Amino acid sequence: MPYRTYNLTEVCNYLHLAQPDVELLVRRQEIPFDKKGGRLIFRKKDIDAWASQRILSLSNKRLTAYHQVSSAKIHDLSKRHAIIAELVKQEYIRPALCSRTKPSLLRDMVALAKQTSLVMSPDDLLNSLLERERLCSTALPEGIALLHPRHHEPYMFEDSFIVLGRTVHPLPFGAPDGNTTDLFFLICCQDDRIHLHVLARICMMCRDTKVLQEIRAAPDAAAIFDGLVRSENETIKRI
Repeated sequence: MPYRTYNLTEVCNYLHLAQPDVELLVRRQEIPFDKKGGRLIFRKKDIDAWASQRILSLSNKRLTAYHQVSSAKIHDLSKRHAIIAELVKQEYIRPALCSRTKPSLLRDMVALAKQTSLVMSPDDLLNSLLERERLCSTALPEGIALLHPRHHEPYMFEDSFIVLGRTVHPLPFGAPDGNTTDLFFLICCQDDRIHLHVLARICMMCRDTKVLQEIRAAPDAAAIFDGLVRSENETIKRI
């Protein structure tokens, strides 16, 4: 049946993809489709050609990850749950980044994020970070920046995570107090609710504990991670 067409539900079943994934491909015009009376129509011959070129050419790892995107983990966002300790791992921390400019810093942070194996599209992540920084710098007083993509698109990450970089040389990053920045959190969350919760938690930690001093004095990634855990536990006790 070469002239067969699918509706949205049928094409999702045919491709073994979740509906939000297909809808995203439609919005980005990355899958062939037509519209009839406001309804999405997919022609089988076009979909077969697209699938063979786009999906079947992916490596096994990327193909598996792509199918897992719609199965994001559910994170506990209750007040006393240690979300930072859950999203950061020791291997997600670089205590000696050599970045000297904003563009090089963003590239280095994306490279670090890529090493988590949770990033689906590093190029899209970098572009989204650049877009966000063009709107307004994510640098804050006290020499920290809370980097994050402009849009929280689930397709970018297999799960939410945070990476942390400490630069060897502080660099101008547009902080409101005019000072340089040396501590960079890259916050990659699958939805706004997690993102806002994480931002609030990090800000509370920086305000209420000595975590920034501990991070700067820490000799290695393990000590930085331990400092983050202590700071979050201390913050939770005060809630």
